[in-house]
Amino acid sequence: MMNMRFPRHIFCTLLLLLAGAAGAFAASVTFNGATLPVQEVVPDKSTGLNRIYVTYDMRGLSLTYHASGNGGNVTFYRYSSLGGGYAEQLSGIVASGNDYTLPNPEGEMGYIVEEGTDRYYFWLTDYSQHRLYLKGASLPEEQDCSMTTLNLQGSGSPIHFYSINGRQFTLDQQITVNYYTLDYDDEARQYNQVTESKNLESFSEHVYITPAPLCNTTFHVNGDRFLRAWNWEEEVESPTFRTNAVAVHTYAEQTPESTDPDYRSNQIGSSTSTGELGGSAPAEITFTAVCSDAVVHHEWQFSTDPDFSNLLYRFNEREVTYTFREEGTTYVRYIGTNAEGTCEAEGESFTVSIGASDLKCPNAFSPGASEGVNDEWKVSYRSIVDFKCWIFNRHGRQLFHFTDPSQGWDGKVGGKVVKSGVYYYVIEATGADGKKYKLSGDINVIGYKGLGSSSSSGTETTE
Repeated sequence: MMNMRFPRHIFCTLLLLLAGAAGAFAASVTFNGATLPVQEVVPDKSTGLNRIYVTYDMRGLSLTYHASGNGGNVTFYRYSSLGGGYAEQLSGIVASGNDYTLPNPEGEMGYIVEEGTDRYYFWLTDYSQHRLYLKGASLPEEQDCSMTTLNLQGSGSPIHFYSINGRQFTLDQQITVNYYTLDYDDEARQYNQVTESKNLESFSEHVYITPAPLCNTTFHVNGDRFLRAWNWEEEVESPTFRTNAVAVHTYAEQTPESTDPDYRSNQIGSSTSTGELGGSAPAEITFTAVCSDAVVHHEWQFSTDPDFSNLLYRFNEREVTYTFREEGTTYVRYIGTNAEGTCEAEGESFTVSIGASDLKCPNAFSPGASEGVNDEWKVSYRSIVDFKCWIFNRHGRQLFHFTDPSQGWDGKVGGKVVKSGVYYYVIEATGADGKKYKLSGDINVIGYKGLGSSSSSGTETTE
């Protein structure tokens, strides 16, 4: 065996040509005398290696390189963590036709087989120096809200290998930790139990599961990939983990009280048309929280500021329906906590804005003249929380009375459309901003088609 050091400039050139050379010829390596089948791993191209071979141990092992038959001389080199630039040439190679056998190879080493201008690079690992043993799994009593700690009893060291330029890599042993958690289905608005898996590259006494499982579960640990291939897989299971982690999803829905598409069509700046929360008072909104298993305490908070430093109301429920009747902006959020109050989850914050009140009255309409076109007398309004309207004929007789500003008068009395002419309205109303309205004026009932309404010619007083 003789030492050989590639000149650095030549070795760097080899690295540049490596990617093309790796698949350019049909060479291969086999092993003889292995205790268990040697496992072959295809490494990332960035390592510069064609293969990684993992043997259970080195007892009675030899390796044979099967040349491509291109007629070039075959030379073996071996390198350590220093990389291929410090490789040493190996002697004692036994040749037989196109087969070249290296007896008693050394584990935890890289090898370069040079055949003419072609090169085959591989790393040989002695698994017995890293063997995984799993003896048990336990759970610390104190657990974090966002991360769960799992303690493993056993042993096993990381399997390192080195690229041809001396860079250290770790071979993924694929030790798996399987457990249950909850996954949120936004369409169904519910949490569903799912299986989650965490991969461990190598054995560790402390395993951190992030995020923490959202339901009670056990942790099932098995591995590794090599023991699995040899049917010697190690397995352990933890005691039952009692989750304290919490998660929530929140919703706010403001829908009309009626399915009629014309409902509140006369409302100015209706929130149902803009998609925003609030708009015109009274605005009834339902706030709903969908929670994970560990949430026990519920609280919806209403505040005058986005930092929630000045709380107006607190509701200890998962679902709250509230009617906003006052002008201004209210911020709403949900907080859910576990039984001990040690873990907390906050839902999305919602902003509800109620606009200033407004009330306008038309002075003409044409009932019965053209169906669906100006055939109902309605006010235009926003944020009116109290409303009374009376309709009179010219002799002062009351014809109609209603208390919902979204409603109106269809121009009928006793089921029949009134005669054309002038009628009168009187309105008393209160806005969400406290403004008082006293309106009165005339209503022109038009008995022929085509005349639209104009602005009100009535009188208005406000307080």
